[in-house]
Amino acid sequence: MKMNYFVVGTNNRKASVKFYDSLFDGTGFTQLFADERMTFWRCEEFTFSVAEPFDGEKASNGNGTMVGFKVESIGEVERLYKKAIELGGTGEGEPNKRGSYFSAYVRDLDSNKLCFFE
Repeated sequence: MKMNYFVVGTNNRKASVKFYDSLFDGTGFTQLFADERMTFWRCEEFTFSVAEPFDGEKASNGNGTMVGFKVESIGEVERLYKKAIELGGTGEGEPNKRGSYFSAYVRDLDSNKLCFFE
């Protein structure tokens, strides 16, 4: 079994799409399509999307919820961390060796937690 997709909620899809388009630049993720409430990006084996909630309520990040992106190098972990901060995200753990992984943690514009690891 493999994970197929992950969706995070947003309260400002225009800003969120701009954030992820810039963050994913050069990573292998490309914007696949958008509809009236969701935008989708795809890489070789995985789809990621941002969405306005189906129920019409305000989007909120889940306590303990995190999206992990495995990347090919320590340099890419560092680059994506810096890029996310430049785009208005907030740091949750600077790039560093943690256990057997080198990783970094950020929150996007809607406080969804992301991890980049090698």
